[in-house]
Amino acid sequence: MSGKGSPHVVGTVDGTGLDVVIIAGTWHEVITDGLIAGAQRAVEAAGATGRLVRVPGSFELPVAAKTALDAGADAVIALGVIIRGGTPHFEFVSSAATDGLTRVALDTGKPVGFGVLTLDNEVQGLARAGLEGSEEDKGFEAADAAIRTAIVLRGLRA
Repeated sequence: MSGKGSPHVVGTVDGTGLDVVIIAGTWHEVITDGLIAGAQRAVEAAGATGRLVRVPGSFELPVAAKTALDAGADAVIALGVIIRGGTPHFEFVSSAATDGLTRVALDTGKPVGFGVLTLDNEVQGLARAGLEGSEEDKGFEAADAAIRTAIVLRGLRA
């Protein structure tokens, strides 16, 4: 796992007035619930308004993200867990989720926090889920990045 090079972010930002939607898949419940908790902590710390929407899996994240942003959300945090198996399914779903979420951000001009974990095994996910004993909190990181970007975009548009 590489936490090397991650930014050292000092303090929280003021996300007052931002409408943030956390969209999470339902696969790998323990890991996903950890990601959701981390994202919710970041939204709360920033003072933004947040709500949670669940979709079946990571493949469905882009269409839900696009709908939330088109409906007025200022930012979306997309959370999912994709674990490599013995078939090419991993590559197809990982690519579709990544490419789809990138397209949503560019098409809407609004930030999409990328909290989709692409893993070789469950142990890697537990290490990144922000749970007690985890080394990283990718849910928090994805939400923090989306909120900070929404604030930057708000300033650029002012």
